[in-house]
Amino acid sequence: MEITEESGAGVVRLRTVVREKWDELSSSERAVAQYLVSAPAESLVFASAQELGGASGTSNASVVRTLQRLGYAGLPALKRELASDFTSAVAPEVRLKQRIAHVGRDLDDIWEEVFDEAQERIEHTRRLTPGEALRDAVAHLAEAGEIHCYGVAASELAARHLALALGRLGRRARFVGATGFALADDLLALRQGDAVVIFQPGRDLAELTVFVDRARAVGARVVLVTDELAEPYGDRVDAVLTAPHTPTGITTEALTALVVADALLLAMTTLDESRAVQTSHELTTLREQLLKPKRR
Repeated sequence: MEITEESGAGVVRLRTVVREKWDELSSSERAVAQYLVSAPAESLVFASAQELGGASGTSNASVVRTLQRLGYAGLPALKRELASDFTSAVAPEVRLKQRIAHVGRDLDDIWEEVFDEAQERIEHTRRLTPGEALRDAVAHLAEAGEIHCYGVAASELAARHLALALGRLGRRARFVGATGFALADDLLALRQGDAVVIFQPGRDLAELTVFVDRARAVGARVVLVTDELAEPYGDRVDAVLTAPHTPTGITTEALTALVVADALLLAMTTLDESRAVQTSHELTTLREQLLKPKRR
């Protein structure tokens, strides 16, 4: 088995597990594994399961099965590990050029590329979040006096979406997106019996630690929606929902966080259908009044 000598923690781990598992792999799985350790890391980051199946002479199902045999949750998990080396060593503008070069200018290919990655990420999200984690998160939100939805930068979109939609279900909810000293004012608003939903995929911000510590101090529940921070924060929050971010930048970072938010919203709707229906009726009435204001 020939393996390229490419540096990087993600590549080293991939080579190691392939060596360790080689004798346990079937012929098709060996073909996939051989291609994975022979191809440049940056090409794997941008490749879909279908492309890897074609390149290795197998199928996309074989690719997924091989990765699971090697100990990866799926292709996005492998991409994330490889991308961590790639993004730290390559300037953003260079990565952008490589992404453009990979996708090309054919509109059909671009369309397929975006949908392939979106599907991979959403399926990865489905697999990585166990049902009990969702049940715990929903239970904490259902009991909350007020729900504080926190997200900054790319995560702001999901936090704003959740806060707005919760309000439309008749729940008290607010968006929080401050950083630095400005966040202190929002932290003062946390009360016992409240809940916090924090959207933060990977970077361990100082604000995240302070927010979690404040919630614990006042007796508020914390639901963390993340990709990489489950381990350091798992024993400090009440529920963790996994939302893998993009290793390529082809799809928006907020994609899976928005899907997770929608799952929470639908669950909250079913818990109190009458409240949701009544609030929806009131919202429609107010909109109609705003569209056709009566003269006095």
